[in-house]
Amino acid sequence: MTKSTSPKPSTALQQNPLISFGRGICAYSEVKPSDIAPAIDFLLDRAQYAVDHAVDPATPANWNDLVEMLEDATESLSRSWGVVSHLNSVADTPELRAAYGEMIPKVTAFFSSLGQNLALYQKFKELSQSADFSQLNPAQKKVIENSLRDFRLGGAELPDAQKPRFSQIQDEQALLGKAFSDHVLDATDNFVHLISNTEELLGLPDDAVAAAADLAQQKGLQGWAFSLHFPSYYPVMQYSENRSLRRLMYEAYVTRASELAPQYSNGKLDWDNTQNMLEQLKLRDEEARMLNFKNYAALSLAPKMASSVEEVDAFLTNFAQKAKPFALKDWQELSEFAKSELSIDGLEPWDIAFASERLKQERYAFSENELKQYFPLPKVLEGLFGVIQTLFGVKIESADLPTWHADVQSFSVKNAENQIVAYFYLDPYARPGKRGGAWMDDARGRRELPNGEIQVPVAYLVCNFAPPVRVNGVLRQPTITHDDVITLFHESGHGLHHLLTQVSALGVSGINGVEWDAVELPSQFMENFCWEWEVLEKMTAHAETGKSLPKELFNKMLAAKNFQNGYMTLRQVVMSLTDWRLHSGLDPQNAHGQAVLDLSRSIADQFNVMPQPAISRWINTFSHIFAGGYAAGYYSYKWAEVLSADVYSAFEEAAKLTGSVLDEKTGTRYRKEILEVGGSRPAAESFKAFRGREPSIDALLRHGGLVAQ
Repeated sequence: MTKSTSPKPSTALQQNPLISFGRGICAYSEVKPSDIAPAIDFLLDRAQYAVDHAVDPATPANWNDLVEMLEDATESLSRSWGVVSHLNSVADTPELRAAYGEMIPKVTAFFSSLGQNLALYQKFKELSQSADFSQLNPAQKKVIENSLRDFRLGGAELPDAQKPRFSQIQDEQALLGKAFSDHVLDATDNFVHLISNTEELLGLPDDAVAAAADLAQQKGLQGWAFSLHFPSYYPVMQYSENRSLRRLMYEAYVTRASELAPQYSNGKLDWDNTQNMLEQLKLRDEEARMLNFKNYAALSLAPKMASSVEEVDAFLTNFAQKAKPFALKDWQELSEFAKSELSIDGLEPWDIAFASERLKQERYAFSENELKQYFPLPKVLEGLFGVIQTLFGVKIESADLPTWHADVQSFSVKNAENQIVAYFYLDPYARPGKRGGAWMDDARGRRELPNGEIQVPVAYLVCNFAPPVRVNGVLRQPTITHDDVITLFHESGHGLHHLLTQVSALGVSGINGVEWDAVELPSQFMENFCWEWEVLEKMTAHAETGKSLPKELFNKMLAAKNFQNGYMTLRQVVMSLTDWRLHSGLDPQNAHGQAVLDLSRSIADQFNVMPQPAISRWINTFSHIFAGGYAAGYYSYKWAEVLSADVYSAFEEAAKLTGSVLDEKTGTRYRKEILEVGGSRPAAESFKAFRGREPSIDALLRHGGLVAQ
């Protein structure tokens, strides 16, 4: 029976930071692990009340009484749980991890039950068939249509006898995904290699040496310490002349979270993801078959642009075939250079980044470290904001929102009328307890509230750049690599999709409801500006002299843009094919323990041009597909790259007429047809509305140098 009134928080709960922020911004630093269970339990109870009310026969099947009320309660739960998940990613502690892990089954069970609720599904069907439906705006209609699809995919039409098992599958997948991520983080955090002899540091840039000294000091050690966090690990691979050090670091990196990893935890190995991956694949396969799909890849396509398993496989295979000749050329050039100039006869994986950097320096007469000095983070941000403000007619200003760490910055986004339309956070630096990689996440979505006000969106932009270090006792302005600049622009593209939406129905505002294989379009689109002189000239200032990037160095950098792009493209396609065939070509129910590794190796052997060592267990840290929501979806990076390159070519065409890729007219059209509409219409329609035609792969191949001269 439905309760008479929605649950009200007790006096103690009203003070709980996961409850008290309401529709505002959470006081992140005040959240304690002990706050999590009581707050989430209460919000689950309130959300369940909303569900019970929605399915009550007395509740009318209309937008306000059904969708709005349900959205209110589930949004409150999602936002508070989102804070907990966010803190688990950026400020991990054993206590927080335990409290988060305790609540995962409850939260997963609730959302799983929501998708399976046949009475609720019937209510949404009733609304879709009512006279009221025709009065809804297109975004609201899309929310209803997506909801009906999601009910079907959530198991609402399953026989009652199968629903408990379907729910159990969701619970187990959530816990396995968290465990996978925890294992990768623990394996990364717990490796430290200490060097006490300066001769072993030969070739490393000053800032990498300073960072290693800092890390050693933080850990109470004497000398220079190196970790497997990327800002510490990669300079060793790229610059160290100590081949045995490169090999040691490489082998530690590619065996993380595997049976070959060093025996941590008092000799007890408990971070091996081998069985975890197979268990996740079994559960996904079982879920797909329960919903009458041949495999999980087929199930994953239901809300995407691509139309069939075969279409995606053919897209990736064809892409691999186009890239392979260029990758072979890259490999042959590198091998010959390593042999003749570096006396490395027989290139090993731990030599590749080092030899590539040396070849790049010789061919283009500059180093990544030299280039890096021109990209102080504050100046890069100034340049990024300049691009956004010019193209999209907004103003970005510093804000003073509550944060979770001293390094975190916050900003407001204002429109032409000086009204705040969005906020975002930037958490730029790597640190212990923070998950690796870079991502944008939704802290709050845009929606029209019941009182008619607009709730403005809030986004998290998270990166893992090398933090500022002390050189000769002075804290040096943090500089980032050009690759880091590209990463920042990429994540800001996702952020803009979320922040500049004009859709007021939460389910399809911003990134919500956007097909997964189109969601990377705005992020990859922004990367293109990182190669434009008119942009870089204004966003560079040498860390010591303050001078802008010289045009001569820019020209060298541009000439080197597609250096080894055949190899890099092939690497991405191989990762995509591995993901795709794990979910479409493997029978996980009858697979042995090493089946995931074996399949990944067979694809690499078929397509890669560089031999992979027997020790490599890179698949054991493929967090995108085992902990990051990209299962049977990693191909979307390449799929969306075709779209984004084609979209950017419109700005290149405009530049031929106006002299600038920062063309406001084209930017306004892009904002209107892509960013503002969010998920309120199919991505294919948005693309066509902007470009006036179907997408073409030509621009991507041209940008990547993957066409015959």
